[in-house]
Amino acid sequence: MQKKGVVRLGINMEFVRHHDMSFANGVAKAAEIGYEYIEPMVHLGRELLSEAGYFHSVSLFDDPLWVKQLCAGHGVKLSGLSSHTPLCKPEISVEYLKMAIRWADHAGAPVVNTDEGPKPFWTTREQDYMLMKYTLTEASMVAERHGIQIGLEPHQQYSKTPDGLDSIHALVPSPAIGINFDTGNSYLAGGSDMYEWLEHVKDRLVHLHAKDISMAQSELQRGKVTGTPVGCACGDGVVDWKRVIDIVKSSGKEIVFSVECGTIEQAIRSFEHLTPLL
Repeated sequence: MQKKGVVRLGINMEFVRHHDMSFANGVAKAAEIGYEYIEPMVHLGRELLSEAGYFHSVSLFDDPLWVKQLCAGHGVKLSGLSSHTPLCKPEISVEYLKMAIRWADHAGAPVVNTDEGPKPFWTTREQDYMLMKYTLTEASMVAERHGIQIGLEPHQQYSKTPDGLDSIHALVPSPAIGINFDTGNSYLAGGSDMYEWLEHVKDRLVHLHAKDISMAQSELQRGKVTGTPVGCACGDGVVDWKRVIDIVKSSGKEIVFSVECGTIEQAIRSFEHLTPLL
């Protein structure tokens, strides 16, 4: 008999983006709300607003052990890294993903999340898949050595359907490559039933973006976009969270739901809605 899975609750650091807060202050706020996990966004090089303390993203040039110690000081852990990069553009994505994987290992983040990203305007589908295979092969070899999972997310032109996401996942037969399912993106894409899609990928799931979509956004954008940066508060939108939790628990895995919302107030409401369901 398969054991029942466990769902943990975390939050993507996007929730403080519009509050002009530093990463460190955002970590403190996430802990204050009650979240057990956080998901930082990481960037290459240096970025003015982050350096000045007005933005939540962390540089891969920063010491990952500083982040690990900061989180430990607030009693939170890292569920993964938001390390989205265009897989179809290896001149950007290969070194970025490899650096993010090594950084994640030191910081204590078990997953790095990405998607295929916007494609070059001049490439064909066949060329894009060859470029993605090159990128994922290079990244997966590093991920396997470091014990890190790569979470492929449905977000862009090829991953907006179950078959499309499967086709990217199948490019490289590596145990380091799994699925970071995004409830909001998969719903907005509009080409399939979100719950059936989650059921389809649950055995490959390594992380989940808990993103709800308001009725207004649903009516305006469903079937017209492939994703959205953040959603509304979990429980305020179209997603049946009890059903999502039950599907994930049936996988037998321990999965972190990383809430993706746009404000502190939405993060609080999401926590209050999801906690009793767990």
